[in-house]
Amino acid sequence: SLFRTKADESYLIGRDKSPLGAYLDIDEIIKLAKAKAVDAIHPGYGFLAENAEFAAKCEKEGITFIGPSSSAMEALGDKIKSKIVANNAKVPTIPGIQKPIENDEQAKDFAKEAGYPVIIKASFGGGGRGMRVVNNEKELIEKLHSAKSEAKQAFGNDAIFIEKYLEKPKHIEVQILGDKFGNIVHLFERDCSIQRRHQKLIEEAPSFSLPYNIRKAMGEAAVTLAKAINYDSAGTLEFLVDKNNDFFFMEMNTRVQVEHTVTEMVTGVDIIKLQIKVAAGEKLNIAQDDVILYGHAIECRINAEDPENDFLPSPGVLTKYIVPGGNGIRVDSHSYQGYEISPYYDSMIGKLIAFGINREEAIAKMKRALSEYIIEGIDTTIPFHLEVFNNELYLEGKTSTNFIEENFSKKNN
Repeated sequence: SLFRTKADESYLIGRDKSPLGAYLDIDEIIKLAKAKAVDAIHPGYGFLAENAEFAAKCEKEGITFIGPSSSAMEALGDKIKSKIVANNAKVPTIPGIQKPIENDEQAKDFAKEAGYPVIIKASFGGGGRGMRVVNNEKELIEKLHSAKSEAKQAFGNDAIFIEKYLEKPKHIEVQILGDKFGNIVHLFERDCSIQRRHQKLIEEAPSFSLPYNIRKAMGEAAVTLAKAINYDSAGTLEFLVDKNNDFFFMEMNTRVQVEHTVTEMVTGVDIIKLQIKVAAGEKLNIAQDDVILYGHAIECRINAEDPENDFLPSPGVLTKYIVPGGNGIRVDSHSYQGYEISPYYDSMIGKLIAFGINREEAIAKMKRALSEYIIEGIDTTIPFHLEVFNNELYLEGKTSTNFIEENFSKKNN
């Protein structure tokens, strides 16, 4: 990866382990950190980024974990426990079983009472892994066991839970920042409704369809929840918003998210910089009144996938790689010409972000940048993104988490 070549030092972990197993080997990572006198670890987006055991071991060994405390992560990083915290804080949540599913009958009983569809989720999951939508009892048991298996492989924990599935909601998330002195602010919201198989493809900030009073209430709810467990880092609280603009807390990501970039563009706040400063023991240098929204930002996740073939992964070597630029364009990527996209990890090639004074301008800049983003040697999602930005429903803001399924699945099948 490009960032590795720019580091002063880099080391291989898990030489004799599987690709995923290497990044989940807590003891090996801690051992290497101690051997090299590392004083802080930034866990990134995935793997151990939301693993309370890893954070606790860092704390025990005197290594600064650049993220929340293990206790805060334990309280809100676990999707089941976080819903209990939310309920206690009077933040609305989606009806569901507030503990890991113990057996098939328990799941059947809940689904029958709540009514289909329901959704199965990995308690320690993220990125859509360990998540299944179930439409009838015939599907329930098969998807229950496949979700447990995927959760165990991806997160090292097979705890799963079940809740009522809201149909055609918007997926809205609120970015927060906290320090070790009890100061917590929110940086407003992002709309992440454009997703497939629960994995986001396009994110925007701010949301283009939320009334002001709902935006304000969601921000306040996010801060209330974070304060309930003394949250002390960057984090994101995710909500589903139904057609009546009623919102329900879904989960918290106790880490930096891929799409934090759009929030940085519309607030001017360097989230990673503040996250590191907070971890070093500094106070937040901003108050809530200092956070002002300006303009509109959109991010496209450019993935090595074939959108014409149900988004199948397309690993391989990038034979040509030229990134766009210009006013309001940002590219975050680990890729370069000659880089090989591995089949073992996430298929994302890079993140393309466009900023404009309003949504219309941001979309225009994004379309231009997408047309100038040249990637050869593999299939990418760029053609799909361009289609979205020419879709009338998208342009009118009439989107939900079902948008891709309803507007693109027939063509792909």
